[in-house]
Amino acid sequence: MKIGLRKPSLKKSIKARTTGRAKRAIKRKLIPGYGRKGMGWLRDPKRAAYNAVYRRTTVGLGDVLKMFR
Repeated sequence: MKIGLRKPSLKKSIKARTTGRAKRAIKRKLIPGYGRKGMGWLRDPKRAAYNAVYRRTTVGLGDVLKMFR
C-alpha cells in the first residue's frame, strides 16, 4: 500500500476530464447501479476497501496545492 505523494499522470488526468457525458449517460441506461454511490462495495468489496484506504493515505498534486491557498 502506498503512503504519501502520488505521482501525477498527465495522460490519466486528460482522460478523466475528456470522457464524454454521452458515454456515461449510455452506461447509466444499460448498467444497473452504474455511477451510484456505494456500488463498488457490492461489485468488488476487496477492491473498494483497497481504494478507500489508498484515498485516505495518499495525497495528490491538487491536495498539496490546496494547502498553499
